Amino acid sequence: MKILLVDDHVLIREALRGVLNELKGEATVVEASDWSQAIREIDQDADVDLILLDLTLPDRDGFEILAELRERYPAISVVVLSAQHDRDSVARALDLGALGFIPKSAQREVMLSAFNLIFSGGMYIPPEILVRQELAPAQSAAAPARSGRLVSAADLGLTERQMEVLALMMQGRSNKVICRVLDLAEPTVKNHVSAILKALKVTNRTEAVIAAGALGFTPPQGVG
Repeated sequence: MKILLVDDHVLIREALRGVLNELKGEATVVEASDWSQAIREIDQDADVDLILLDLTLPDRDGFEILAELRERYPAISVVVLSAQHDRDSVARALDLGALGFIPKSAQREVMLSAFNLIFSGGMYIPPEILVRQELAPAQSAAAPARSGRLVSAADLGLTERQMEVLALMMQGRSNKVICRVLDLAEPTVKNHVSAILKALKVTNRTEAVIAAGALGFTPPQGVG
């Protein structure tokens, strides 16, 4: 596994490297202090698996970078690490395909837990964002999540195929990518997405991802 740290603060990169070495000692960790350096690293080596991205780099807006990565490098997973973690920023980053959002102010133990969740196929969203998200399914489906049991298709009112689509949505995959991964026609994927939004009582993909995360749904291993 190759991980690219993109942050202009040396101390932040050192702290992240320590956390990653603790969790993924076998991983190759490469650092970049700005986006120009990062894109050179990506272009020179196509084996980058995960990018840890700061939203406030000196040479490029982080949201623009997310959009570019989604367009040019859809196979690379991206996790945002930022001091700017208001609700709108988190939702926008997830909407642009980020696999998770970790505040820089998080304690080391929180970061370890967040990366553990991400490495196991889940999506990390700051708990305070989930608490403020008042979504209808939270009350009806919170019990199975809190009990420690994995959230099932029946809990969410979805088919197994729709659960696979939801898992890929939580990885930031577009409809076209989901079509390729699951070998489905695009109209079929659109219908599954619509059913997911209806079941979770939300209006867009980002809200669906946040709602699923709040309910304790973790994408199964191997999907995508």
